[in-house]
Amino acid sequence: MISGAPASGKGTQCHLITSKYDLVHIAAGDLLRAEIASGSENGKKAKEYMEKGQLVPDEIVVMMVKDRLSQPDSAEKGWLLDGYPRSSSQATALQAYGFKPDLFILLDVPQEILVDRVVGRRLDPVTGRIYHLTYSPPETQEIAARLTQRFDDTEERVKLRLQTHNQNVESVLSLFEDITVKVDGSLSKEDVFAKIDNALSNLIEQNNAPLGMAAT
Repeated sequence: MISGAPASGKGTQCHLITSKYDLVHIAAGDLLRAEIASGSENGKKAKEYMEKGQLVPDEIVVMMVKDRLSQPDSAEKGWLLDGYPRSSSQATALQAYGFKPDLFILLDVPQEILVDRVVGRRLDPVTGRIYHLTYSPPETQEIAARLTQRFDDTEERVKLRLQTHNQNVESVLSLFEDITVKVDGSLSKEDVFAKIDNALSNLIEQNNAPLGMAAT
């Protein structure tokens, strides 16, 4: 399991991990949208809840994730589960089906850095590219003039999101304490990946088996 708060760099690390280790990348949100688009039984049930503005019940999402994890490619290559589970009940439900990560990687970033990363983010509505006013500023004044900020990228909203994330992580982390590796997520993306890469390489040497990973 790789867990990272908003702006912790988890998306970048998921990409680097799946690229090097050829894992099956499973993002619960993408899975949900795909099931709805395909009109599957689970997708139809999920759509009913979403149209009412309600959260999709755990049991429906668990079944979607379980079905994807049960596919031959997941069993052969190993998997990286991104964005799920987000609670101990979800993690326990997956374990009941026999799915447990080999490693829990926690991207640990101080709150003030996370807030700074999020509040400084800007979107270019023309190209869809994300900039940061400090760390990755726009190339021209023309681009700078059209940048927009997401409505929930304010300091107040970010702190609320971080509070919710931290509560969720604590409940899941308690189940995987024996396989947890903390990584300083405030380092450069290359240094963060080097530490994750080292942990995964050691794991493969020990197990000599396909990886099972989950991200939240």
